[in-house]
Amino acid sequence: MPNPVITFIGAGSTVFTKNIAGDILQRPALADATIRLMDIDPRRLEESEIVVGKLIRSLGSRARVETHTDQRRAIAGADFVVVSFQIGGYDPCTITDFEVPKKFGLRQTIADTLGVGGIMRGLRTVPHLWKVAEDMAETAGDALMLQYVNPMAINTWAIGARYPQVKQVGLCHSVQGTAWELARDLDIPLEQIRYRAGGINHMAFFLNFEQRQPDGSYRDLYPLLRQGYREGRLPKPSHWNPRCPNKVRYEMMMRLGYFVTESSEHFAEYTPWFIKRDRPDLIERFGIPLDEYPKRCVEQIARWEKQAQEYREARTITVEPSHEYASTIMNAIVTGEPAVIYGNLPNAGYIPQLPEGCAVEVPTLVDDNGLQPTVVRDIPPQLIALMRTNINVQDLTVQALLTGNREHIYHAAMLDPHTGAELDLDQIWALVDDLLRAHDAWLPDFARIAPGRAA
Repeated sequence: MPNPVITFIGAGSTVFTKNIAGDILQRPALADATIRLMDIDPRRLEESEIVVGKLIRSLGSRARVETHTDQRRAIAGADFVVVSFQIGGYDPCTITDFEVPKKFGLRQTIADTLGVGGIMRGLRTVPHLWKVAEDMAETAGDALMLQYVNPMAINTWAIGARYPQVKQVGLCHSVQGTAWELARDLDIPLEQIRYRAGGINHMAFFLNFEQRQPDGSYRDLYPLLRQGYREGRLPKPSHWNPRCPNKVRYEMMMRLGYFVTESSEHFAEYTPWFIKRDRPDLIERFGIPLDEYPKRCVEQIARWEKQAQEYREARTITVEPSHEYASTIMNAIVTGEPAVIYGNLPNAGYIPQLPEGCAVEVPTLVDDNGLQPTVVRDIPPQLIALMRTNINVQDLTVQALLTGNREHIYHAAMLDPHTGAELDLDQIWALVDDLLRAHDAWLPDFARIAPGRAA
């Protein structure tokens, strides 16, 4: 695959585009690529073009950069399609996903993966991902979609159900990021760590977490993690988020026996046990940062604006590895040099205990034969049971989208662990009605409720 064509859909996410493009351009096999940037916002698109152009010059690359506002033209003939967009943005849609549930006493932390916020985000996002998949199927049949959009599991499941012919992988940094964080907690160099994980996105678990010894053997690190938590030495202050002390995941490790790969602020809202309006002591004890994602969005927007201005003014741009999987996958496919990543894919027996078609996150070998997921058969039953509580919500949201049956949106909210623990059925129905009305312009037709009209 000489001089691959790499398309970014949602390239106006300038900092993310810069990170992935920087990784790509540092790989010799990808350094002559054609990079197509596509976005619907001309100003953000221009910013990303400037940044990528400066990256190319800074690295002495022979890559070419193009800009597009037409998605289909940007995808046609591409080898890789990197997707990173947020339908509805922070304002108004993320704000709505937090403020409307608050009126019912339902508090959230991130609300982009599960819960009523994740359900609404899936309803907004999947229809456009289907358009990307359709364009790929018709104009770039052999291309691979590298999908970085939340809700990852709902998206991956829905793409696989409607466009099974489209090659796709959902990518997240939670597995490798958590491995780094645990190594830091234990004061062990990351290069001495060996691990294996499996599950669903944001709810995969480390089945093995070990340290290489001088004699070449490996020791189990779970006893050190448990002892450190019991003695109050762990977790250490979070590197990723000072507002969240990361106690939820350690507590769940003590209860379930295994450490989950996504953050405590995420995991607190995937279960019924930590966020309760009549238990402020739990919020305090576990340091749960309510309304975390809106705070993070405001901070990121300010930081992105500052960084974008710096990039516009700089003659050259420093490139540092992002530790995302995208360039690793592209390089493995182009060169045949094997690599192992953690990918999200429709389940085709990769985790036999989970439903066919649902999105699973498993170790995946990548080379010039493409993606080759590993079968993970040994996930303990208590972890599978917990995953299923989240899969129920994902399934019903996907079924709503596939069938156009609006009632399944309410069913999904009913079965959400956090929502069901806080609200009764009448409240859940009323909350979903209000969210559908508030998001009206961003939703597929079957989900829309005209203002003032009964559901």
